[in-house]
Amino acid sequence: MGGDFGPHCIVPASIACLQKYPSLHLVLVGQSPVIQRLIDQHPGIDRSRLKIVHASETIAMDESPAHALRNKTDASMRVALDLVGSGQADACVSAGNTGALMALSRYVLKTLPGIDRPAMITAVPTQQGVCYLLDLGANVDCSAENLSQFAVMGAVAAEAQGIRAPRVALLNVGTELIKGNQQVRAAAALLQQNSGLNYVGFVEGDGLYRGVADVVVCDGFVGNIVLKSSEGLASMISGRLADLFKANLLTRALGLMVLPLLKRLQGELAPAQHNGASLLGLQGIVVKSHGAADQTGFQSAIRRALAEIEENLPQRLQGRLDDLLR
Repeated sequence: MGGDFGPHCIVPASIACLQKYPSLHLVLVGQSPVIQRLIDQHPGIDRSRLKIVHASETIAMDESPAHALRNKTDASMRVALDLVGSGQADACVSAGNTGALMALSRYVLKTLPGIDRPAMITAVPTQQGVCYLLDLGANVDCSAENLSQFAVMGAVAAEAQGIRAPRVALLNVGTELIKGNQQVRAAAALLQQNSGLNYVGFVEGDGLYRGVADVVVCDGFVGNIVLKSSEGLASMISGRLADLFKANLLTRALGLMVLPLLKRLQGELAPAQHNGASLLGLQGIVVKSHGAADQTGFQSAIRRALAEIEENLPQRLQGRLDDLLR
């Protein structure tokens, strides 16, 4: 029921994923009459893999996480997380209130041993492929210990994608050791002492996109701004290119020649293709979709959750924590 478009986006995106992934089963949690009406607009779908669980309450996008935690026990987000906690579902995907999702996830699913706070992580396109960036907004204020734990979790997530000895860096205003605030410098000292990590030092914003690291760590305040700015920049460049190729007959002809390459680039950089940030560090899988995600974007978030189920990511993370947090 969350996000800018609610079930009017989430239901058709879910049905599209059911058609695309034969092994997928989905439980849609929320106001059942609304959800049922939207499902009925798609005759012929496999209803054996689609279930509705009614939840009488919703959490507003601007609602206090503490209020939601105390008073919204039958909110769709809470019920969905309860299904994961009880083992009736393998993952939860939500486009709703980020703060509420963070608070409820910690309360219902708990964090893994050795982890104080979960962190949101996603893959950001770079010149070399992708870089895993965390935290993206779950933790606005972070201690050095939090940043160190994020680095460990990010490294394990990158390893799950087949990256051997992933290069881990701290996002900073410079690469020199004296740069940055107290928390970042203290986190660097902790990471330098961790022999289990391939820590490569500080990285600036441009280095993130040049692919000088496989995992880049920052607090949620910085990470959310980086992510949203990147999405806005990608959309702006795409729009400006389209306008340039429409300027006159010559540019239109040139546009037709390079159209396949432009579409490929647009597809690789489109924010919707990278939507879905994982809440790492929980004893269960939770994926946060961008609140403004369209149907394509929400499908990406479901695909991210499905991949983490197949990777068995929480168990993989727990198995490596003892080695990396010593």
